[in-house]
Amino acid sequence: MLKQFFQKKIIEAGCDEAGRGCYAGPVFAAAVILPKKFYHPLLNDSKQVKEKDRNILRTVIEEQALAFAVASIDNNEIDQINILNASFKAMHKAIDQLKIKPELLLIDGNRFVPYQKIKHQCIIKGDSIYANIAAASILAKTYRDEYMHKIQLEFPQYQWNKNKGYGTLQHRKAIEQFGLCKYHRKSFNILPKQIKLF
Repeated sequence: MLKQFFQKKIIEAGCDEAGRGCYAGPVFAAAVILPKKFYHPLLNDSKQVKEKDRNILRTVIEEQALAFAVASIDNNEIDQINILNASFKAMHKAIDQLKIKPELLLIDGNRFVPYQKIKHQCIIKGDSIYANIAAASILAKTYRDEYMHKIQLEFPQYQWNKNKGYGTLQHRKAIEQFGLCKYHRKSFNILPKQIKLF
């Protein structure tokens, strides 16, 4: 069972990202402040939750969170500043948009660039430990999946509605056949050596 909070004295926000390892599309991040007694039986790390349940949770989180925000950094900026910095920047953008200012940030993972003067705590696999990080992982994942479904209509050959931009076999084969498009992360060196850019 997920823990409700890291501590009880000050307002904390859970933060997580989605799409860090993808070949295409933006990286998304979310920040969520939950009520102290928030509970939902389906809530877990987004990777452990079925797609239909993630969509149910997204609605519940958005209705019941004290504050939430989602932000993204596109593939062009990822190529300029690298994916790690882009992930931190997306988190910072999400935190910027929160209607309530948190006093502690719970970050999924082992690294973070401090945000203003707010304390933070990095927690490895935090999205499977703390409810607010799990909620952030659900929002980041569902918003990103929704975006990938939209751009899939523009480039159906990559089947992003199925692989969400990750380097699956079908995605790699499509890259071999069609090359890279404007949504691919060129800095990831995913282009087979003889293939031209389109």
